[in-house]
Amino acid sequence: MNNLTAIVHKRFAIMGIVNSTPDSFYDGGRYSSVDAAFSHAMKLIGDGAAILDIGGASSRPGASPVTFDEEIERVLPVIKAIRKESAIPISVDTTWSKVAEAALESGADWINDISAGRFDSRILSVVAKYKAVIVLMHSRGTPQTMQENPGYQNVLAEVITELWGAVRNCFDAGISTDRIILDPGIGFGKTFDHNCTLMREIDTFCKIGFPVLVGTSRKSFIGKITGREVEKRLPGSLGSIAAAYAAGVKLFRVHDVAETSDFLKVLSEIGM
Repeated sequence: MNNLTAIVHKRFAIMGIVNSTPDSFYDGGRYSSVDAAFSHAMKLIGDGAAILDIGGASSRPGASPVTFDEEIERVLPVIKAIRKESAIPISVDTTWSKVAEAALESGADWINDISAGRFDSRILSVVAKYKAVIVLMHSRGTPQTMQENPGYQNVLAEVITELWGAVRNCFDAGISTDRIILDPGIGFGKTFDHNCTLMREIDTFCKIGFPVLVGTSRKSFIGKITGREVEKRLPGSLGSIAAAYAAGVKLFRVHDVAETSDFLKVLSEIGM
């Protein structure tokens, strides 16, 4: 049984975010040193994270790209430090095969690719080689361009079609069905209305047959709904998580693990 199979048999599972970057949209710079990132990761495990997602390059709208070597230098020491202390599944948030291979060789288990293989198709063969889990997130463009007038005729249908294309690429690369997760990519190449439509129809993704990961934590569409700045968006984030959980989503990528864990424990206990 791989670690994804075990996780999806839980009532829910939380992916805790560890940004080893100076420029992430919410916690940029707080955990950019190895010691700070490691300490934060250990805290998230204690708070209830079932997976840790380590990122060495910001994917926020407008973020500047970093070199492969810089990304590797940011994430590998963190992976190795965590692995010495914990067997928790470690995901690495990267779009590049070179980074993915170095991370998997160092003890990571999952690759979380915001491009679903668009940026570097070799990443799929790397995932297959290491029998890793891959998160296929939908996006268009790049972090530098994705919010420049994104347009769809039918956002739900197009996102599903494009994710299916990524799934077929995974099959061609030798990745088995039980190692694939889908993420609709809330906030990535979508307007406010696109994000709201996808969240209202999130059950459609759950019916496709793969585990679904949703990452809405503190994002701008929540700020637009609530009128809150990023530091005050936790209640709104929990509202989006409640809606997704009620629709069948079990995997949630969040900054606030303890609060989300308590929230989901109550929801799941009362039968929602």
